[in-house]
Amino acid sequence: MDLIIKPLEACNFKCTFCSSTNIASTPYQKLDLCLVEQFLHRFPETKNIIVNGGEPLLMEPEYYWNIIDLIIKYAPTCKLSFTTNLWVFYKNPDNWIPLFKHPSVDVGTSFNYGDTRLITSTKPLTENIFIDMVCHFERLIGYRPDFISVINDVNEDSAIQNVLLAKQLNVVCKLNYAMCSGAQQTPYMLSKIYETYLKIYQMGLHEYEYNTQQFLQTMNLEHTTCPLSRNCDSHIRCLQPDGDYYSCGSFGDDKKYAIDFNKEMISDNIITPLSDDNTLFSLKDECLSCPMFNVCNGCKKTISDMKHMGEMFIQNHCIRMKNVLHKFNQPISLIHGVNLD
Repeated sequence: MDLIIKPLEACNFKCTFCSSTNIASTPYQKLDLCLVEQFLHRFPETKNIIVNGGEPLLMEPEYYWNIIDLIIKYAPTCKLSFTTNLWVFYKNPDNWIPLFKHPSVDVGTSFNYGDTRLITSTKPLTENIFIDMVCHFERLIGYRPDFISVINDVNEDSAIQNVLLAKQLNVVCKLNYAMCSGAQQTPYMLSKIYETYLKIYQMGLHEYEYNTQQFLQTMNLEHTTCPLSRNCDSHIRCLQPDGDYYSCGSFGDDKKYAIDFNKEMISDNIITPLSDDNTLFSLKDECLSCPMFNVCNGCKKTISDMKHMGEMFIQNHCIRMKNVLHKFNQPISLIHGVNLD
């Protein structure tokens, strides 16, 4: 089991794509750690507590030391994994150095080119600032953090630049496609990000991009149309600051498919609300006979977003995705150097 927690939804950045922008009615409400304790008591096999937000470093370090105490007590093999923009650390690192050096703590950060990741409403996080932040972190903590980049229609032309930056820094980036939540009013088309993953593979850069590595593993497995493998809601949970409880962080942002926390804490059964909703089964009936079934239908939030956009959006995605499959199945000697544009 993995647990995603949002200690609070407030953020010091003003990113245009973020689910925490223009969505939180009480941005400074704090997640009660009693809920985390109850969860770890119920699920001592928990592997990771993933901390995001908002910006998690707007909380005091003591909050996270208390979580480490709970990990030691209930789930001693669990890791505490931060996703942070690092700005608070960059400006005042002394409060965070002991925590970030703790053996149970991992830290990742975020960056993308363009004007979507904003320090203020008008000031973007530039490459020079980001590199200085990462190197500052390395000097004080001992390693360079991997980073997430969120890709949408505005910054898609610079997606590969993020991977090249990861190569320059000798870290791994994770290109995530923007989902429809908060300030992001439309989802980024799934097939377009897979075109990017294929291009990364063609360029020999896949060791520096996490999702491309997963894509290659998926494409090289024997095809199955069995949807029972799509069971993320059986091993992922999310706690929101107000105590709401979900099996998907993205649906948690949307306030959809909530789980009764108390009911699951006293039950021997795992509640799987996403698997029980037939509308999240697939984008369309024809998907069941397609070799790309698991790729296109692996995320139920994506299915929901794309269905919301309508049949033409799904059909456009389908045409482009089959082109990705065609190009992937070409001999390597033909793939390299192919321009998807």
